[in-house]
Amino acid sequence: MNIDGTPTRTLRAHPGTRVIDIIDQTRLPHALHWVRVGTLDEAAHAIRAMQVRGAPLIGATAAYGLAIALGAAADDAGLEHAFDLLLRTRPTAVNLQWALTRMWQRLQPLPPGERVEAAWREAAAIADEDVAQNLAIGRHGLRLLRQVPRRHGSVLNLMTHCNAGWLATVDGGTALAPVYAAYDAGLPVHVWVSETRPRNQGLLTAWELAQHGVPHTLIADNAAGILMREGRVDAVIVGADRIAANGDVANKVGTYLKALACADNGIPFYVAAPRPTLDFDLTDGRYIRIEEREAGEFRHVHGIDAHGQPSALQQLPDGEAVANPAFDVTPARLVTAIITERGDCPASPAALQALYPEESHG
Repeated sequence: MNIDGTPTRTLRAHPGTRVIDIIDQTRLPHALHWVRVGTLDEAAHAIRAMQVRGAPLIGATAAYGLAIALGAAADDAGLEHAFDLLLRTRPTAVNLQWALTRMWQRLQPLPPGERVEAAWREAAAIADEDVAQNLAIGRHGLRLLRQVPRRHGSVLNLMTHCNAGWLATVDGGTALAPVYAAYDAGLPVHVWVSETRPRNQGLLTAWELAQHGVPHTLIADNAAGILMREGRVDAVIVGADRIAANGDVANKVGTYLKALACADNGIPFYVAAPRPTLDFDLTDGRYIRIEEREAGEFRHVHGIDAHGQPSALQQLPDGEAVANPAFDVTPARLVTAIITERGDCPASPAALQALYPEESHG
């Protein structure tokens, strides 16, 4: 993606100095601020505190976090400690487990003296593959979007939830990759962006769409249904944090409600995700662990004050009981198609196996 005309990835690696730079997404959309990560604890904090967000970017950050950790301790104990610490940071996004497992399989057989250089190479490969996969998702998704009937004039009105764009990946995005491809191809496109409470990741989507010039409108989460009912939404496209072998999709909480509204109004509901988000070891979505985040995220509203400084406003008393699930699961029957780097397919075990025959466990 371009920022002020400059091609930019969300993660910058500096192998020579054994550090990475990340965008602190907790500061967006009010400020674009880069943070240097040079220790294992800093990498774990970046993931846990949501300075980096989105399943693909979490995976890439964890891979680099492991590489950084080995600079301090590359023996078996150091490798195992870093692996375990990073794995515990976020439980739902399978890309985290996938990236760390891939790093482990590459590094564990090597002598400790060879692990550091190999770790940085493998982390770079994971990052580069993410970018290539997202570009392919964009191409396949564009083909589908060209076929979507337009209900409200000539403009293709899309809706998304949370942030599954450039900021959620190393570059390119998942759910937004087809949107950017459509816009760049000259399709008249407009995006309804839901705010995605309580962390308001929709604000990040609006920020990056504005950076790319894509027309969009930010809405409250609860406004999605009426827009669909009024015929002002042609398709919904979201990302995913984990997709089970049967096509059930875990994504940011609120996704399930949008899928239900799509089903009631005959609107296509697409899920865009690369291979690392598919969990062929999980038979269905009932077994996906849903992350419960701390209550303070719900009790406070974050923004900037009249002086442009970051500020938090408490909206609930401390004693008020709060539940804060970060994700929900949309059953496969509500998903029109899953868009991956290999193409699109129905959300069914047979279709996913046909797309990835090497994953057959039979």
